[in-house]
Amino acid sequence: MGDPKRFRKKYKTPMHPWNKAAIEEEAVIKQEYGIRRKKEIYLMNSFLKRYRDIAKRLSIDTTAQGAKESEASLNKLKRYGLLAEDASLNQVLALTLKDILERRLQSIVFRRGMSRSMKQARQFITHRHILVSGKEITSPAYLLTLDEEAALSFKEKSSLASEIHPERVDPQEAIKQEAEKLRKETEELKKAAAEKAAGEASPEEVPEPKAEAAPEIPEVKESNDNSKAETAEVSEE
Repeated sequence: MGDPKRFRKKYKTPMHPWNKAAIEEEAVIKQEYGIRRKKEIYLMNSFLKRYRDIAKRLSIDTTAQGAKESEASLNKLKRYGLLAEDASLNQVLALTLKDILERRLQSIVFRRGMSRSMKQARQFITHRHILVSGKEITSPAYLLTLDEEAALSFKEKSSLASEIHPERVDPQEAIKQEAEKLRKETEELKKAAAEKAAGEASPEEVPEPKAEAAPEIPEVKESNDNSKAETAEVSEE
């Protein structure tokens, strides 16, 4: 039978899990793209980092094998719609995490107006309402190629295949409403993060010490000239 295959993780977690800036950024991304687990963000980050590392290595490789690998890497990213047809390895280094997130099945289902929101798009996918090239895909994080995007549809047996279904909405209106909702939620998250950072940066108010009352100095009464003279006369006698 042979040894069982060992499945390895396809992503790497941050080296420092308690990076405040990274945590706040991930919270905004989760809200914007309807992501439930940070693992999905790490998967997309690992995908991006892998091709960035390949581009850095091949950019200094002048051999025939290097040229062959460069062409293969560029063609794959072009199939995913991440690069233009005339793109080079330098454009790979300019890719961002959001570029990768936009190619997820969940994002494309929403962008094409097949759902009212990102979260509803996720629900349709996990409930087996979506077909990609005639196949059921139940992973919202599945990356679509341009050919697969053209073959995206509802399953024929699904009630959502009917255009009069109450959950089928006008694509442009749905996108507009969701974009406005996400904009407000993102602004609230950023505002809360800024207020929290400002509160931590300002020093704690220390009550000023009360000034102690100065001790009273007894007044010394000066004797008048007459008393001094009388005292002198007594001493002479």
